[in-house]
Formats: sequence, C-alpha cells, structure tokens
Amino acid sequence: MRHFVRDETLFLRGRFRAASTGVHGGIADVTTILNHTVPHDFEDEPGRHLELLAARHGVFRDYFGLMTAVGMHHLCVLQYDFVTVFITAGVTNPTGRGESADAPHTINIIVHSREGMVDSALLETIVTATGAKAQALHDLGYDFPGTTTDAVVVACERDVPRVHTYAGTLTEIGSRVHAAILYGLPEALARQQGGIRRSEPSFFIYSRYGGDHWVEWQKENCPYYPCHFPGQRCDYCYCPCYPCADEELGEWIDSSNGGKVWGCAGCTLLHVPGIADYMKRNPEAALAELKRLRERL
Repeated sequence: MRHFVRDETLFLRGRFRAASTGVHGGIADVTTILNHTVPHDFEDEPGRHLELLAARHGVFRDYFGLMTAVGMHHLCVLQYDFVTVFITAGVTNPTGRGESADAPHTINIIVHSREGMVDSALLETIVTATGAKAQALHDLGYDFPGTTTDAVVVACERDVPRVHTYAGTLTEIGSRVHAAILYGLPEALARQQGGIRRSEPSFFIYSRYGGDHWVEWQKENCPYYPCHFPGQRCDYCYCPCYPCADEELGEWIDSSNGGKVWGCAGCTLLHVPGIADYMKRNPEAALAELKRLRERL
C-alpha cells in the first residue's frame, strides 16, 4: 500500500479487497481508496464529483471514495504493526440534532491491513471501528456516537499468505483498530478544532520501546538527526514503501513478539535529497524507479 496526499485528497494505492460504507460503497477488489476535502458550501452530486476527481488522477474504476469538509492537513495516520488507520474528524453535525448551521464536518475512517481478511472480517472491522469511534466520542464528553455522514472503508492486501477470519476487539486486527481509533480520533478532532496546530498530516506509530505507547513523529527537532548522514532529508522517516521486501534495501528479522518483521534501518534511499524531492513530486513512483534515480545522482 502506498499513501499520499495531493490536492486536498488522501490516496491509498495498491491491490485491495475492501468494504466501504461511503459513496458507491460495497465489497469489491479496488486499486484506490480516497478521502477528498470539499468546500463547506459543497452542493454537487457526490458520486459524479468523485468520478471526475478520480478521472483527473488517472483512476477510472475500481476505487472507493469518501468526502469531508475537514482539511487534509488535519488528517491523522496511525500505524500499529500491520494495521494502519487514517482519520479525519469533525462533529458539527452530530446525529439526532437536525441540520447544523456550520460546515458539514464528518468522521471518516479508513483501515488498512497488510495481512488479508475474508469478507466477513472486513465487515466486522467496520463494526469494530464504529464502536471505537462511539467510545472515543463518549470519553471526550460528547453525548452522541457520531455524525450524520460518517463513513468507514476497510481494506486488506490481496494474495497474501496470512488471512484473518475475525476482526472483533479481542482479535489481532480488531484490537489494533480499536486502540488506534481510541487514540487517533481525539487527536484528529483536536487538530480540526484548533487545539493542536499542524500544517501537514500527523503520523503516529505504536511503539513498544520503553513501554507500549503512541508516538507522534515530527521531523522538527528530532533528537536522532542525522541518523544516516549529514544533510539527509527526513520527509520519509517512516517509509511509504514499507515493507518493500527488497533485499537490496533490508531484510526480514525476528520480531520480539514472534514471527518476522521487515527491517530496513540501514536503508538511506528516501533520505537522499534528490530522491526525496522526486518522491514528493511523484508520490506513486515505483521503488525500481527510485533506485535507478539513485544511480544517476
């Protein structure tokens, strides 16, 4: 899975089996999932608007889309092992309150698993995500479980060796989704409401180093800079190609929790300034393309 933000739209690109409650939702094999920010006075037909947006970016079918009035610089991305959760959130139109005079903000959640799921597990993850959203709002003191336009997309990689059958809160997938939303929804609301100010999307990773906890990565004032070489670029401290499984760049290593994880601590590919700049201009560039570029620099 590759994710990036372009023109106020979050894109996830890959080969997914996915379930969506959004515009033209359902269960399907898709190559693209997007979450698009629209103006506060948006009145177009949602399906047609998304079709035109996708076509402008070269996507003509096989996609699921969501829409929101929340700006993508308020996006929160939370990585918990093989699960990544994307959240944009606003609560100006809570359920059971009638029409809001404010902009129609919504809570959009996208869940991605690098490991596979059967279709029933995809649907169960929607239930798990919705329950976590309701609990997070309750914990924040709200007396409603969501807004009138909330939507969820759940996606997993296709053709992977491990496939999960269930996704309730006691399962490997469900527990990670639940924890990510409980932590990430308050963070997303804090950004949208101005309590925390960020100019770009926020990235969190679940760390077990020094005790289980969430860490927000920020390149400013990083105590480990430079971790590779003087003058390196750190726009991609957490690599969007992970896990690339390219053995020229890393290797599979034993995990402290059992099994194998992809280790690429020695990879400097996206820290080379010219390659980092190229990646920002061309976020869908293939890894082989970036490696060829490195040879020319």
